[in-house]
Amino acid sequence: MFEKILIANRGDIAIRILRACKEMGIRTVAVHSLVDAALMHVKFADESVCIGPNRSSDSYLNMTAILSAAELTHADALHPGVGFLSENEKFASLVSANGVKFIGPKVEHLRMMGDKIMAKKTMADLGIPVIVGSDGEIKSVEDAADIAGASGYPVIFKAKSGGGGKGMKVAGSQEEIANAFEMAKAEAKANFGDGAVYMERYLPNPRHIEIQVIADTYGNVIHLGERDCSIQRNHQKLLEESPSPALSREKREEIGTIVRKAVKKLGYVGVGTLEFLYENGEFFFMEMNTRLQVEHGVSEEMTGIDIVKEQIKIAAGEKLTIKQSDVKFTGHTIEFRINAEHPETFIPSPGEITELHFPGGPGVRVDSHIYRNYTVPPYYDSLVAKIIIHAASREECIAKARCALDELVIEGIHTTADLHKKLIRNGDIVAGGFDINWLGRNLRSI
Repeated sequence: MFEKILIANRGDIAIRILRACKEMGIRTVAVHSLVDAALMHVKFADESVCIGPNRSSDSYLNMTAILSAAELTHADALHPGVGFLSENEKFASLVSANGVKFIGPKVEHLRMMGDKIMAKKTMADLGIPVIVGSDGEIKSVEDAADIAGASGYPVIFKAKSGGGGKGMKVAGSQEEIANAFEMAKAEAKANFGDGAVYMERYLPNPRHIEIQVIADTYGNVIHLGERDCSIQRNHQKLLEESPSPALSREKREEIGTIVRKAVKKLGYVGVGTLEFLYENGEFFFMEMNTRLQVEHGVSEEMTGIDIVKEQIKIAAGEKLTIKQSDVKFTGHTIEFRINAEHPETFIPSPGEITELHFPGGPGVRVDSHIYRNYTVPPYYDSLVAKIIIHAASREECIAKARCALDELVIEGIHTTADLHKKLIRNGDIVAGGFDINWLGRNLRSI
């Protein structure tokens, strides 16, 4: 097992990783920007190193500074967390080249799944269902029009190197295709430095369903069921739950088996999530996240399996001791992402937290890094807390969630907590009748 792990991230995910390390008896190194010197995981870590100024490009995306911190502290492994450099193949290669274990998948799989065109083709070859569309990059408006004419409108352009909804544009007709194509290319270039896009048939009202997997170096693979992430704004997840109210037991077992077999054939190692659009009883692959997910806690509450510990053990060369038959799904779980944003305009709301009270009680889990008098900086993702509710049934989970959200107090900044209070009382949400476009259609009326 590792003796010392450097945590190359910040916020709630950094403190989540730190807690797993402490429970496993592993020493920790926290890296931080200047403004993050007072973060909780920095205070609790065995060692800490400042890696640069406040902006991400100068600190959490500064590969040289992070590698220097690992060398300085003699860390034998590095956990990249989520976001930042967690899926960067160059960074993973450099970490390994410096004699430090990168706690993540093989570099070849980071490269493969980072290229959305290659990822789609690979998954199709492994038996994963995909959406009809272009075979590769769209080079011209004329090519796009020809393919769209064959597959039918509407169609959606997606960035080859994309993620987070960036570089995605819909064309509902031939008249719209040129503008959508150029806008998608420009947005992809601006966000990822790569203007390449591909095209798929656009599904108008799908659910967003993702499957969590864990795989070791010995060919053992398990899945931890699905998470329904359909409540989104601009392709950004706000609420996740498991099991999905849209899936039958048969459908759940069907997609879980397909995914598990594909991941085993791929030879994937570590934790990962395959994301799908689900419509009219059919699954269509979108992408694979080759890292820990923000919403991993949902699957942990459903199964009782500590995904972060398993990830660390696998990276250390240990064999999975959990078989698929050992994975038991219990009750229902819903996670609420509390962001430092205005609940109606979604304008970021950095600033000092003047009062803070988190909810508690059986079945209430809070993953957060904030505290009273903590100042939320304007430089990073606006997530400040995840409220994760677990209960015996969906009905009980919703009732418990209402109480927990009412008990939550965060003053001094705006947060999305008030939006979540409305969502969990909305008839469509309570009935489970929503898709990825539901919030966009109903935001002003809820």
